[in-house]
Amino acid sequence: MAAVRRYDILDTPPDGVFDRVTAMAARRFDVPIAIISIVDNDRIWFKSHHGIAVEQIDREPGLCASAILSADPHILTDASIDPRSLANPLVAGDFGLRFYAGVPLTTSDGYNLGTLCIIDKAPRPIDQEQIEDLKDLASIVIDQLELRLSARSAIAKAEIMAREIDHRVMNSLQFVSSMLTLQSRDDDLGDATADQLRIAANRVAAVARVHRHFQSDEAAETTSCITFLRRMCADLSDIVGKPVVVSGDEGEVPTTRIQPIGLIVNELVTNAAKHGDGQIEVSYRIMGDTHEITVCDEGAGLPPDYDPTSGGGLGTKVLTALARQLGGSIRAGRSPVGRGSWFTVTFPA
Repeated sequence: MAAVRRYDILDTPPDGVFDRVTAMAARRFDVPIAIISIVDNDRIWFKSHHGIAVEQIDREPGLCASAILSADPHILTDASIDPRSLANPLVAGDFGLRFYAGVPLTTSDGYNLGTLCIIDKAPRPIDQEQIEDLKDLASIVIDQLELRLSARSAIAKAEIMAREIDHRVMNSLQFVSSMLTLQSRDDDLGDATADQLRIAANRVAAVARVHRHFQSDEAAETTSCITFLRRMCADLSDIVGKPVVVSGDEGEVPTTRIQPIGLIVNELVTNAAKHGDGQIEVSYRIMGDTHEITVCDEGAGLPPDYDPTSGGGLGTKVLTALARQLGGSIRAGRSPVGRGSWFTVTFPA
């Protein structure tokens, strides 16, 4: 049963490869029914079932449940007179099974997961050449199962390696940030140089912070933007020493967009904490095919003619570049309600 669990095949959706094998078996042996079965604790589940609509049956002795107990094919040319199967409901009941030939699906380490079996409602003979053909088809089934197990194992190892690389990258970024911060405290440096080193340290720390919070998500093509922003802004609130409130819509964005989104919000929140006042609000809205992220503060506000896309320092250039990376644009102005300023980045879904 541990081997059955290891192959993770139970209750998986229909699969064309296995369905083709059962169709081939039914044609090759001229039988109405062919099944790929996996024997569970208390049931026999059908990975593929040609000629019958049933997806599973109880685990009763005489057929598949008995076939897995031996390495040899389990052959019943007339189940109605074979003592091994007389009590099986499929033989004794209305179904009227008379012919059964099953070959165990044996793993590379010697465990029988289930069978490839062919069934008829009339007694019939089977010769050794046909049994060998059935064994070959069963080998195709087990090869597919082994291939899929190997693929899952390779993917799992790749994911572990990717997480390890992510962890090392994040640690390296934090180390670089710490070194820049220490260097900025050198008494021999001028104030301007020390300030630039601190800015560089903060930007490296921002990349590490975005990386860390996105790392919490499982590998996927899309992720919840609002969940990521809430997690990151909770951390930012502690760093800047001001409340950062996140609100907005639930929605998925491609994982490739999370880093620029995180860096934009990090830059805007830290700027709001430095130049603004009061509570900082971050909102994420989905309007049809457009996504919008807005950061507001309660400070003195921006000059009436402020344009975030022209002039300005490095922070402005970084914001503009990140917005373009998302295929979007950035706007800014005085808060329409009360004091403070707002920055909005709009990008297509």
